[in-house]
Amino acid sequence: MIIDIGKTVRIVKNYLLDLQNRLCLFLENEDGESKFIEDKWEYKEKGGGLTRILTEGAVIEKAGVNFSHISGKQLPPAATLSRPEYEEHSFQAMGVSLVIHPLNPYVPTSHMNVRWVVVEKTDGSVHWWFGGGLDLTPYYGFEEDCKHWHAVAKKMCAPFGVDIYPRFKKWCDDYFYLRHRREPRGIGGLFYDDLNEWGFEPSFAFMQSVGDHFIEAYQPILARRKHRPFGEREKDFQYYRRGRYVEYNLLYDRGTLFGLQSDGRAESILMSLPPRVAWKYNWQPEPGSQEEALYKRFLVPREW
Repeated sequence: MIIDIGKTVRIVKNYLLDLQNRLCLFLENEDGESKFIEDKWEYKEKGGGLTRILTEGAVIEKAGVNFSHISGKQLPPAATLSRPEYEEHSFQAMGVSLVIHPLNPYVPTSHMNVRWVVVEKTDGSVHWWFGGGLDLTPYYGFEEDCKHWHAVAKKMCAPFGVDIYPRFKKWCDDYFYLRHRREPRGIGGLFYDDLNEWGFEPSFAFMQSVGDHFIEAYQPILARRKHRPFGEREKDFQYYRRGRYVEYNLLYDRGTLFGLQSDGRAESILMSLPPRVAWKYNWQPEPGSQEEALYKRFLVPREW
């Protein structure tokens, strides 16, 4: 399908900037105390973006909502591993990424990302695809939270076919997996990439469905858990489990690798990392504890 690149870039960019605004307003309202700081940046003639960070809030320890629009003469290896035909061609990529690290250990960490990549080959042809998804990383598991999260994920996919939710859910389960730990990062959600076979309008509509439904998926969970009492034990476990989040992002995450390999702006790329984290050597949860329940009941592939 032939598309007007200039016009389409403006349409997608306007949607992403509006999504960033809506996500930041939602998080400020839920926190009730802190506001996002804004950092508008340009980087090495490769484009720029708008990074927004909220820290040390009443509810949110750290949240980042990042918009970026970058370009380059060659896609980095993280993007061409499964697309060798696009090596050594110019590209531009834009997207919004969000990571929430809550203060209360009973509130899950959450991540959402939507992106669009365009490649202009030397023969003049234009190729594009959408990618992204969302996932939930609880420290203490609650069945109703997990069921709600996946019910909304299924709702996002429903207009696009009955096979889309199970397909993208499994992709998410497989993708957010720490191979060196032999454990999932969390309870999953949706993950997709290389989405272009539907044509531009349906593919763009799916990206919008993921972005537009995030608040519906996360807000009830955040509201239910953010005032639950917790102590030092729960906070220590949260810091320990955040270590897994750091390991995953630095070792496997395609977005992080894409940014670093394209010589991107490190501050914005690494905004996803939590402010406080801990590693304990050979730690094991106490039998029968809530911490053990996370491993046995929640950090396993399930149909929610």
